[in-house]
Amino acid sequence: MTEASDLQRKILELKEEKGALLLAHNYQVPEIQEIADYVGDSLGLCMKAARAEDAGLIVFCGVDFMAETASILNPDKKVVLPTLSARCPMAAMLPVRVLREAKEAHPGAAVVLYVNTLAEAKAEADVLCTSANAAEIIRKLDEETVLFGPDRNLAFFASRMNPEKTIIPVPADGFCNVHRFLGDGAEAMELKKRYPDAELLVHPECEPEFQLKADHIFSTGQMYRHCAESDTKVFIIATEVGLVDRLRREIPGKTFLPARKYAECAAMKRITLENTYEALRREEPVVRVPEEIAERARAPIERMLEMTR
Repeated sequence: MTEASDLQRKILELKEEKGALLLAHNYQVPEIQEIADYVGDSLGLCMKAARAEDAGLIVFCGVDFMAETASILNPDKKVVLPTLSARCPMAAMLPVRVLREAKEAHPGAAVVLYVNTLAEAKAEADVLCTSANAAEIIRKLDEETVLFGPDRNLAFFASRMNPEKTIIPVPADGFCNVHRFLGDGAEAMELKKRYPDAELLVHPECEPEFQLKADHIFSTGQMYRHCAESDTKVFIIATEVGLVDRLRREIPGKTFLPARKYAECAAMKRITLENTYEALRREEPVVRVPEEIAERARAPIERMLEMTR
C-alpha cells in the first residue's frame, strides 16, 4: 500500500470516529476526491452544506469562500479549511467597498453575486448564484438591471441567456485565473480537428470568444452529468483539470481531454492529504464568519437555494 493510501485510510477512520463530513470541490486532487463524502460544484456543495444536520464537524476541501458559505449555513457547527492559504483570487477582486459604490451608482438594480465572493460582499447581495444557475436566477428576477460580480465572463454568459436584462459586471474585469489561462480556445479547437466527433464543454468563466466555440456551456456539475448520460465517447473539457481527473476515474469507457494542459487552480491544490488529516485531527483552522455579517449573508444564499428548487 502506498503512503498516500495509508493516509487516506487514516483520514477515513478519523472522519468516522468524529462523525465529520468531508466535502470536496471538483478541482481537488484525486486522492482528496476519492475519500470525500461528496464531490461537486459550488451549487452542489452549497446544497450539501445546507443539509449537514448530522455532522458536527465539516472539513471543507475547497477555497476560502466555500468554507465561509458552509459556516454561514451552519452557525452551530465547526467548519475547518485544511489551510487558510487556499484563497480564491477572484473572490478577492470584489471588496465590499467596490460593491457599495456600484450600488450607489445604480439605485434600484438587483445585486446578484456569484457564490465565489467573500462573506462581506455576500452580505450586500439580494441573491447569490453559481455558474450552474446564474442565468436562471437572473431570469426569475423582476428587476431589469442587475449588478453582477465578480466574474465578467459569467456575466457575459448570463447576458446572452437573458437579452432583455441589463447586466453590469462589478468589478468591470473580474476573472478566474484558470479559465482566463484557457484563452480563446485555440488549443481546444486543434483537439477538435483531431477528434471531430468530440464534444467541447466549456465553463462559463471562460473568455467570451471561447464560449462562442462551445458545443455546450456548463458548470462542472453539469459537465459531469452530461458526460455520464451522453452517448458521445470523446469530450474536450474546458475547465480546471481536477474535473478531468474525476471524469476519467468515475466514467469508464470514454475519453476526456483537457482543453489545455496545466490548467490548475493553485489555491485548490494547496489542499493536500497531509493538511486535511491535520485539520481533521486538530479540528482547525476554523472558519467562522462574524454573526452580523453571517446573518445578512445567509438570506441571499437561502434565497438562491429556494429559487433553484
